Amino acid sequence: MSEATMTGRRRFLTFAAGAAAWGIGSAQAQTAEEIIAAADRVRNPGEPFRSTTTLIEYRSGKARSKTVLTVYVKEDKATGQFRNVVRYVDPPRDAGKLVLRTGNTMWFYDPGSKASVRVSAQQRLLGQAAIGDVIAVNLAKDYSGKLVGEGEIQDAERKPRLCWHLDLTAANDGATYSRIEYWVEKETSYPIRGRYYADSGRLLKVAYYGKYQSQLGGMRPTETVIIDSVDSALVTTVGFADFRLQEIPETWFQREFLPRIGAE
Repeated sequence: MSEATMTGRRRFLTFAAGAAAWGIGSAQAQTAEEIIAAADRVRNPGEPFRSTTTLIEYRSGKARSKTVLTVYVKEDKATGQFRNVVRYVDPPRDAGKLVLRTGNTMWFYDPGSKASVRVSAQQRLLGQAAIGDVIAVNLAKDYSGKLVGEGEIQDAERKPRLCWHLDLTAANDGATYSRIEYWVEKETSYPIRGRYYADSGRLLKVAYYGKYQSQLGGMRPTETVIIDSVDSALVTTVGFADFRLQEIPETWFQREFLPRIGAE
C-alpha cells in the first residue's frame, strides 16, 4: 500500500471516529424541555395516586405550626397536566376542607359554609408554602424553559451535585409562579433546587428537594425545604409519605362534586 493511500485511509478513519463521537454526543444532548420533563417524571408517577403531605413551619429552628393533608392526583391524559384534590386532615379546625385543581383553575371548598370559591395557586397554605407548592404539577406543561448552563451546587445536605441550570417562565395562567430558576442533577434528573419569583421579579423563596426514596416505581423526593428569601430563619418543610396507587373517580374533579367528597 502506497504512502498516499495510507495517509488517505488515516484521514478517513479520523473523520469517521470524529463523526461517530459527534453522533453520540448529539444523541445524549438534552433540550431544556427534555430536562424539565425528565424531572417531572421523577417528581410524580404517571398513574393515579395519593399521598400524605405534612407541612411544618419553623422560626429559628423551632416548630411553630403544622398542617397535614391528603393529596389525590390523576393525570389528564389529554393535556398532560395533573389534576389534584387536596383534603385537609389536621389541625381539626380545618379537617374536611378541600382544594380542587383542574386545568388552570383552582377551587377551595369549606364544608362549614358549604361554598366553593376560586383561589390562586399562590394562596399561602402554611409558612412559606403556597397551595401550588404541595400539589402535583407538570412544569413542562406550565412553563417555557431555557437552558442557562451547568455547574456544581450544594443540595439541602450540603453535598455537591452537578446540575443543569434552567430558567423557566410561566406559559399559562395555571402556573403558580411567574419565573423559576431550576437546578436538575445531570446524572439522575433529580430536582435539587428552585428559586421562585413573583410577577414583579422579586425573589420569594428558595426550595431544596431531598430525602429521595423509592416510591411507586421510582426514586422520588420525599421532602421539600422552603426558605424565605428575606429572612432565612423562616423555614417550612413539606414532607411526602404514605404513597399509594389509587383509582380516583373522574367525578372528583368536578366542582359540583366537592361537597360529596367532603362528606366521605
